Amino acid sequence: MPAQGVNGRATVGTEFEARITPIVIISCIIAATGGLMFGYEVGVSGGVTSMDPFLKKFFPVVYRKTHESGVNSNYCKYDNQGLQLFTSSLYIAGLTATFFASYTTRRLGRRMTMLIAGIFYLVGVALNVAAQNLAMLIIGRIFLGCGVGFGNQAVPLFLSEIAPTRIRGGLNILFQLNVTIGILFANLVNYGTNKIKGGWGWRVSLGLAGIPALLITVGALVLVDTPNSLIERGRLEEGKAVLRKIRGTDKIEPEFLELVEASRVAKLVKNPFRNLLERKNRPQLIIAISLQVFQQFTGINAIMFYAPVLFATLGFGSNASLYSAVITGAVNVLSTIVSIYFVDRLGRRVLLLEAGVQMFFSQIVIAIVLAIKVTDTSNKLGSGFGIIVVVMICTFVSSFAWSFGPLGWLIPSETFPLEARSAGQSVTVCINLLFTFLIAQAFLSMLCAMKSGIFFFFSAWVLIMSFFVYFLIPETKNIPIEEMTERIWNQHWLWKRFMEDDHELTVMTE
Repeated sequence: MPAQGVNGRATVGTEFEARITPIVIISCIIAATGGLMFGYEVGVSGGVTSMDPFLKKFFPVVYRKTHESGVNSNYCKYDNQGLQLFTSSLYIAGLTATFFASYTTRRLGRRMTMLIAGIFYLVGVALNVAAQNLAMLIIGRIFLGCGVGFGNQAVPLFLSEIAPTRIRGGLNILFQLNVTIGILFANLVNYGTNKIKGGWGWRVSLGLAGIPALLITVGALVLVDTPNSLIERGRLEEGKAVLRKIRGTDKIEPEFLELVEASRVAKLVKNPFRNLLERKNRPQLIIAISLQVFQQFTGINAIMFYAPVLFATLGFGSNASLYSAVITGAVNVLSTIVSIYFVDRLGRRVLLLEAGVQMFFSQIVIAIVLAIKVTDTSNKLGSGFGIIVVVMICTFVSSFAWSFGPLGWLIPSETFPLEARSAGQSVTVCINLLFTFLIAQAFLSMLCAMKSGIFFFFSAWVLIMSFFVYFLIPETKNIPIEEMTERIWNQHWLWKRFMEDDHELTVMTE
């Protein structure tokens, strides 16, 4: 029976020889600094929007609402569309940029796309540091968003393609680890700059984003591109030399031939986005889109964007709210390290399903405590219940950080066939940024309207996505990327139906 995989030949059980070489580790660490930049921008926005000098300069209406007692509900102090636009503008810009990034990852390569991202980042940081009015601030955020769009398109692909199969999951999660480190770094910076006298601490917070921006820009200049990308662009000998270098062995012929064949099939595809809609690619597309939607509807980015604002809403003082955000940021980093260790041992499904239970429980507890203790006009949270809320938020963040956080990026990047990979990653990033934008733009208004019920809302989504994972997401650990069709999709109780037509066509052509 002919194989049903991408390349039309039997490769079931293939294990390519590969050592874990220093160049792979170094390249992955450098590339993953794109996550550092993304994470810093996620963390810094919530911090500066809780600083009085920043609010007084750019959002005087919000400043007055937060300082005039009895004017607003506890849940509505920060409900302002302009303030939410400051946070969300980055993500709508990233959404637009990702379509151009899909083209550059195919035509110019993964490395060059990361360089473009770094340049956008640097321009955006400069505009934000020098901002004199809201328009200048938003334009800077738009440039940063373009960097996010290009970086989030290229980095997960780079990591998945350069890593040996047996540690692909762990190395790919370096991207998410850097996102969490970026968030923690931003929280620490915000905590420090809030103490600066003179009202310019927010400029330091926004300006220090230049450090990760510089790292990814310089890093992109020294990296080698992936063999997949080089072969895809017709540079076969260079691709073979890079493959030999990163695998640390001369026995790379089987993997090289498979990459060449996958590239040949990919070149037959004239329109990658149209190809993405073909029946054989629908399982990967459905899972990629669903993971991004679910990732945002866990409520994680609402908490990470607005952690200081959220804690201030619950009655924590300004410094205390920033300090609490630092705690959640540290939990985020440590829990992502847990994911790196276990993802290629326990697998993707175990982490996702365990986290579903943990996230659901923690959000229900938070919702009940807030419903009882925090009303529109009075806050009786107290130190005891305040600690419970912080612990439950940390419990929620930790479970997300070893599951939907990193795996929401890992699974799409490793499951699309080469001919649809750039387009698939583009759609993944696009959907992620679209729903990130929607949550960022709507969360403070939702908090005002739904109050404590917003945590019941997010917990319901956690329940839905846990059922989705249980029935529809197959295990992909230790499976070579080019063998996903044969070893995963053709074996799944539902998704194999989408592969049957493609198999019949393969049989007819042979």
